Amino acid sequence: MPTKREDPLGLPVGLEEFRDGPPARVRLADGGTAWLVGGHAEARAVLADPRFSVDDSDPAFPKLLPVPAVKGALSFLRLDDPDHARMRKMLAAEFTVRRINQLKPSIEEAVDDLLDDMFAQGPPADLVADFALPLPSLVICLLLGIPYEDHDFFQRASLEFLNVEADPAIAVAAAERLYGYLTDLIAAKVAAPTDDLLGRVTAHVREGTLTEEELVLMARLLLIAGHETTANMLSLGTFTLLRTPDQLARLKADPSYAPAVTEELLRYLSIVHFGLARTAREPVEVGGVRVEAGDGLVVSLSAANRDPAHFEGDPETFDASRPPGHHVAFGFGMHTCIGAALARLEMNVALPRLFERAPGLALAVPAEEVVFRPEQFVYGVAALPVTW
Repeated sequence: MPTKREDPLGLPVGLEEFRDGPPARVRLADGGTAWLVGGHAEARAVLADPRFSVDDSDPAFPKLLPVPAVKGALSFLRLDDPDHARMRKMLAAEFTVRRINQLKPSIEEAVDDLLDDMFAQGPPADLVADFALPLPSLVICLLLGIPYEDHDFFQRASLEFLNVEADPAIAVAAAERLYGYLTDLIAAKVAAPTDDLLGRVTAHVREGTLTEEELVLMARLLLIAGHETTANMLSLGTFTLLRTPDQLARLKADPSYAPAVTEELLRYLSIVHFGLARTAREPVEVGGVRVEAGDGLVVSLSAANRDPAHFEGDPETFDASRPPGHHVAFGFGMHTCIGAALARLEMNVALPRLFERAPGLALAVPAEEVVFRPEQFVYGVAALPVTW
């Protein structure tokens, strides 16, 4: 399975063959095999089809993370219906666009506070450590009701858990530390509900429709996904804009261009770069290929989002003026990322404000010296030195 990149913002070498052709068998890092699905139409078809399972406790499920699969350990992310629908429904009201937009003033305040601190320290700065990572960490803590002062702990544990090249023992230990921390937090919220997402969801625990352990696992998933993904989108997005000065100039001139920039960055970067795994429950034809019951599949979001048969113009080019093409950066179908509205809001606020307050923002090192993180399940940069 292609995973090595020559251009840090390009597709892994060889992946274009799967984007332009039918699904094909590939060998995974653990020695197992799976069908790699790279076409946009085929990706959407698989992700929306309930005949493909997300249950990673199935021995045939493609292994993309080094941790042993334990049913339910990744909460509803790895549960099929009806359990998936039951748990996701409990969160639906918390992630509506209307509810998420209520966070906008808090996000704007956090953006300005972080930029104030970064500018006060003077250049150079690490945009990851000083802005891109703390912003979504602050926001997810505010949303869930988790103390932000514990951010060093959960940020470090999340990196260890999502490292696809890590010793499995290290990844498992990181997951267990997060579980222990959140077990105590949830127990306190069950006993004395707080006015935050986790506090409100404890009502289901008291009603008996959700166990306390299920809520802990749900909280761990939301915490990890809620800060790692957006942090990498903000840092990689800034790097991308600095490499495409024409697009950056338009954003600086017109902040209302931000939503278009956000959608194109989501398509272009597709930071879940190892893809989404599934197992076929029964024989299914995908892109003219017969997939047998029990076969594993990996849907490459990166390839699907650069499918020239679907996106107008050159999909290898970052161009926010491109007509919308229904990217699959958040997945598709019943398992579409529940936090998509939150990620979009954070990017739509943070990116134009960053360049409004630092119009001269530039890399403080040559672009080729920026260190990327290809070993992480969520692609990103280790640090982004900037000046202004």
